[in-house]
Amino acid sequence: MSIISKAAIGTGNGNFIIDTIEVGEPLADEVLVKVKAAGLCHTDHDSLTWGKSIVLGHEGAGIVEKVGNEVTHLKPGDKVILNWATPCKTCFQCQDGNQHICETNSPVTAGGNGYTPGHAHLEGTKYEREAIERSFNIGTLAEYTLVKASACVKLDSDMPMSSASIISCGVMTGYGSVVNTAKLQAGTSAVVLGTGGVGLNVIQGARISGAAKIIAVDINPERLEMAMQFGATHTILAEKDDIGLMKASELVKEMTDGRGADYAFECTAIPALGAAPLAMVRNAGTAIQVSGIEEEITIDMRLFEWDKIYINPLYGGARPEIDFPKLVNLYNKGDLMLDQMITRTYPLEKLGQAFDDMLAGKNAKGVIVFE
Repeated sequence: MSIISKAAIGTGNGNFIIDTIEVGEPLADEVLVKVKAAGLCHTDHDSLTWGKSIVLGHEGAGIVEKVGNEVTHLKPGDKVILNWATPCKTCFQCQDGNQHICETNSPVTAGGNGYTPGHAHLEGTKYEREAIERSFNIGTLAEYTLVKASACVKLDSDMPMSSASIISCGVMTGYGSVVNTAKLQAGTSAVVLGTGGVGLNVIQGARISGAAKIIAVDINPERLEMAMQFGATHTILAEKDDIGLMKASELVKEMTDGRGADYAFECTAIPALGAAPLAMVRNAGTAIQVSGIEEEITIDMRLFEWDKIYINPLYGGARPEIDFPKLVNLYNKGDLMLDQMITRTYPLEKLGQAFDDMLAGKNAKGVIVFE
């Protein structure tokens, strides 16, 4: 029996509507989830211009409603975190330990933000009697979502669902870029460019990893105050006209014995700052381009001098079944701050306001909550 579910539907031309969709029964390897909360990030807003109708949303947490007959690790009533990077576990990249860039299922590396085998059967979700895709194969901005079982990681915690919902993108991306990608060593120094939701989780990852010096760089003084709360030891209020953050890089060097930091993480998503982390790190330092800039930029090759490493990771190298429980455990211990990151929650009907607040930089993280 199908369920009529309220959902946010991107029209493909920059707009969205709140309307009802029809969600069907799960097939053998699928799960029907009642969504309780869905985090928002800039990718959700970007998806409005993908040129096709989609159910929006790619971060979330909820309660299992039904499972397919081949699903053995979940049952109705289980709490789950929804994950868009669903590994097939058999392709070259999955076998090589890179589940986050699965060649079969990933909507980024395999499907260009489109339909892949990681998506639940397409006819299982309909809008106006026509099948409709779910953003990043999961479409969490809906009261109910039909997903592959591999998109669900069981949540064994009493944490608020709003906090659980942000683990599956922004938290994983930031924390994972530090721990899985950079493999930051205790006692080292790190610079974080941009202190939005992802940047704050980079700061948390650095703090939890034992960084001795964490320098937050932003143009917003309120953001820098928040960065201190999440673990930054030093801050730099950058100037809007500081091209490539070169002036800020000199301040970083002053703070790091004239060398530059051991690690620098770019979290602004501003193409003009794509090369900025290279200016922040010492010789043989590591620059990590966390925000996923996908535009052509020009880089002065002298910024690579000497022996510097530049990495452009996806999703913090996530292995959801392994990493999500670690993040939950860190939250339960009080090490990972999630509740404090959620600036504001909204009902689905206020999605437009939530997008406006996000674009204006008012929120560290905004979350849509469902009754």
